[in-house]
Amino acid sequence: MPITIYHNPRCSKSRQTLALLEKRGLEPKVIEYLVTPPTEAELKRLLKLLGLQPRELLRTKEDEYKQAKLDRPDVTDAEILRAMVKYPRLIERPIVVSGNKAALGRPPENVLKIL
Repeated sequence: MPITIYHNPRCSKSRQTLALLEKRGLEPKVIEYLVTPPTEAELKRLLKLLGLQPRELLRTKEDEYKQAKLDRPDVTDAEILRAMVKYPRLIERPIVVSGNKAALGRPPENVLKIL
């Protein structure tokens, strides 16, 4: 079954997760999501596979979080999704997808449950 990792090579958890997969002899398709950001439809699919709401996949410490005014209590899921497409750094990482399952690599060992 093909495995995909939404990866940021500058993130230590993302690098550790990729190394963990490779150590197990797996060759995941690597999508550097800052270079090739997911579309809104792809994000919705990832959220469904992860079983998360948009806010749960949101990195709140990035500058873009405040830039996009996502710290408002009335911000909608649609606004969060649009911001994630525009500013992919807002997406928590890494995300590993295997078939119809996905997991966040935080901690990296978390992805083993979907393999």
